[in-house]
Amino acid sequence: MKNWLKLIISIALTALAGFLGSIFTTGSVTTWYPTLVKPSFNPPSWLFGPVWTILYIMIGVSLYLVWASKAKAKIKRKAYWIFGVQIILNSLWSIVFFGMQQPTGAFLVIFLLWISIIYNALVFYRISKSAGYLLVPYFLWVSFASVLNLAIWILN
Repeated sequence: MKNWLKLIISIALTALAGFLGSIFTTGSVTTWYPTLVKPSFNPPSWLFGPVWTILYIMIGVSLYLVWASKAKAKIKRKAYWIFGVQIILNSLWSIVFFGMQQPTGAFLVIFLLWISIIYNALVFYRISKSAGYLLVPYFLWVSFASVLNLAIWILN
């Protein structure tokens, strides 16, 4: 039962980050965002919700695998710290891009997020290979989002 609680808490933490980001996204996706010039590879709006839902679950499961592992406390503390940094940057991107409507500043945030995801995946991988691998789709999606953010910045 203890592990189920850890799993639920881990997924809830990542869902909270997504929820915080969505507070700033919701208003802009129907007002400001449609007015932007977007590149031809911009995905349809309906795709973002399901993709992020799946990613947040995967991120949460990766956190759970680290938390439930028998790794030493010192390495786990480092893993939690970098996880915290990247999940804060994750929410911050939505605040800067959608809330503040600043694609330039958002690109800086997403670049830092991209770096932190790499570091997070490497640290998690040392504790649990599965935890590290679960962050690969997140890294790939943020890589794509970075290119999209850059294109929007350039086009606008």
